[in-house]
Amino acid sequence: MRVLVVEDERKVASFIKKGLQQEGYATDVVHDGDEAVHTAISFGYDLVVLDLMLPGRSGLDVLREIRQQRPRLPVLVLTAKGALEDRITGLDAGADDYLAKPFAFAELSARIRALLRRGSQQNTRLRLADLEMDTAAHQVRRAGHSIDLKQKEYALLEFLLRHANRPVTRTMIVEHVWDIHFDNVSNVVDVHINSLRNKIDKGFAPLLIQTVRGVGYMLTDRGRVHRTE
Repeated sequence: MRVLVVEDERKVASFIKKGLQQEGYATDVVHDGDEAVHTAISFGYDLVVLDLMLPGRSGLDVLREIRQQRPRLPVLVLTAKGALEDRITGLDAGADDYLAKPFAFAELSARIRALLRRGSQQNTRLRLADLEMDTAAHQVRRAGHSIDLKQKEYALLEFLLRHANRPVTRTMIVEHVWDIHFDNVSNVVDVHINSLRNKIDKGFAPLLIQTVRGVGYMLTDRGRVHRTE
């Protein structure tokens, strides 16, 4: 799971990021409202932790923009504005949960788990053509055949399925699946894509994992995209 933390107080942001990473979340941080909107909408986050008092665009404006562009993305508001009317405003603007500062990290973590659980229960099956992933049972099948995937292969396929019919860059893949900064000399993505192709495309039709020249990869059943290899 990948979490975006939007917090202008850098010590608080660092504290939250460190705690979430220790619990196994891939975590990114931005510090202003304008960057928050672009980042939350452009990349495949599973949840956003959002402060309301931000430089640039306000947290409420960020929240409303996220709701327009990615209505199902869970957003947990974390702010010093803890009055009842502030909570009502935040929830009415589209927040899924609201936690006032000061806060205990254990409570923040529990609320994040609850929101992610709620989302996973709503959508535990991902499908494209005859390929199906059951995220609750951690199983993958194609044309009725069970496919055994290693941990990173599974995470890569889930990322591709959640972005089906949309091209994703190698940078997006490696930062989401591996939670590291992209290294231009690394072929980690290509190696895992080839391994995944051998398991979910070899012997099946149509070929679902396509290479998009100059961009990256796309999981699609809408016909052939130009391959570079």
